[in-house]
Amino acid sequence: MINKFVIGLDYGTDSCRAVIVDTANGAEIASAVSYYPRWKEGKFCNPQENRYRQHPLDYIESLEEAVKTALAAAPEGTAEKVAGLSFDTTGSTPALTDENGVVLALKPEFAENPNAMFVLWKDHTAIAEAERINALAKKNSPNYTAYEGGIYSSEWVWAKMAHILAEDKNVAAAAYSWVEHCDWLPALLTGNLKPEKILRSRCAAGHKAMWHKDWNGLPSEEFLVKIDPALAGYREHLYAETHTSDVKAGCLTAEWAARLGLTTNVAVGVSAFDCHFGAVGAEIKSGAFVRVIGTSTCDIMVSSYQEIGDKLIAGICGQVDGSVIPGMIGLEAGQSGFGDVYAWFSKFTGKSIAELTEEAQQLPINETLVATDWLNGRRTPDANQLLKGSISGLTLGTTPAAVFRALVEATAFGSKAIVDRFLENGVEIREVIGIGGISQKSPFVMQILADVLGMPIKVAKSEQCCAFGAAMFAAVVAGVYPKVEDAQAAMGQGFMKTYTPNDENHSKYLKLYAGYQKLGNMTEHQLYNK
Repeated sequence: MINKFVIGLDYGTDSCRAVIVDTANGAEIASAVSYYPRWKEGKFCNPQENRYRQHPLDYIESLEEAVKTALAAAPEGTAEKVAGLSFDTTGSTPALTDENGVVLALKPEFAENPNAMFVLWKDHTAIAEAERINALAKKNSPNYTAYEGGIYSSEWVWAKMAHILAEDKNVAAAAYSWVEHCDWLPALLTGNLKPEKILRSRCAAGHKAMWHKDWNGLPSEEFLVKIDPALAGYREHLYAETHTSDVKAGCLTAEWAARLGLTTNVAVGVSAFDCHFGAVGAEIKSGAFVRVIGTSTCDIMVSSYQEIGDKLIAGICGQVDGSVIPGMIGLEAGQSGFGDVYAWFSKFTGKSIAELTEEAQQLPINETLVATDWLNGRRTPDANQLLKGSISGLTLGTTPAAVFRALVEATAFGSKAIVDRFLENGVEIREVIGIGGISQKSPFVMQILADVLGMPIKVAKSEQCCAFGAAMFAAVVAGVYPKVEDAQAAMGQGFMKTYTPNDENHSKYLKLYAGYQKLGNMTEHQLYNK
């Protein structure tokens, strides 16, 4: 039997990672990372305004560099054995296009206009539009946010597109439709960019675009126009059907096969968001709570139709049929700030995270010093991007290390709030799995997280779980496996470590968590009341 290889491509906030994987056993043949050049220079962003935009050329150039570099590092003849590839991307990260599906920033007149670029997931310029959507949805029947936790976020596509169209009349005049990053890449490589013809991701559509079969697809034209009149006509230029990631979007065009050094026989899969594929790469199954822990967190679960029944879980980022594992309900939650919180404090104090960690882990639990983790707003439970971080219990003797520890504990408390929301709604959590850089590189953070949750946390062995999840789906669309569960069983890499909670620390943290809830309530309802 000739070995078949697949390529998993993971588009994160800063870079594109390409991993070439043997479908027989999940062995990594080669990998490469390419950093977005314009993003690295800080172009097109304004952190003071929470504006974060990425140029489509960053994605294209990084794709070519990552794939070619990985192939160059692989054994001779690898390219001819590549049978499929799939992408995962951040999300919601949409961009406006013309009638041919060309992202406007690729047109000369908009090449330097941030409003014509992809609006990164953490862009929070559309808070007012999100509030408008929520107010309208509460009065509407059906409530289009019902399967998205009941609260629409400024991080999601309709709020972002409404904001851009209202802010920039030149861009609005040239725009015809919009596309998510995860849908654009397969369309680009298969030559199927026409907005009405692109095979759209069930994951992206269900979790971020208010798509649901109960109302025959996207929200009605009448509802969208109420958000902003500039959205008139967009529903007609988009989609009614969506597809799970075991569906083939097409094969590489001759142009893209040549650009990547592959063949036109390579199958390209319908793609999805990074955290969902990361959960697949971490071998998610029913009862597993998978945490993708990086600059932010994304939490993923899958449940059977029987377990979910007619439950609508409030305050999460959606429950979508087939968004993770086809044939199961995908559940998403997460925190808007996690590693970003540590990075901010490191920059603020001038001390490295390693220095702060070394000092903080020597300190006992301080039951009077407590912080909230909302420095970048709150994603779940109950999205509120207007929120700010807060710290209580400071004294003249408080040290930077003590504050750092309180911030780490705050991110763990934010995690517990998410876990509690699932448990309160009868969703069973039998194991916690950590993936991402922090899970593998910070025992200090992971032990505190285990102590706060009072649950063991398994850390996935693979450093590239998102790319591995993409590779597993690529193996399915290439016809190597009939379903993704089979690809998981054959290609999964297992786990490297388990963090076991300390019962004494857990008891102390339950008391401190009560303080976190009180501080959070005051912060939200007295200081930053909507």
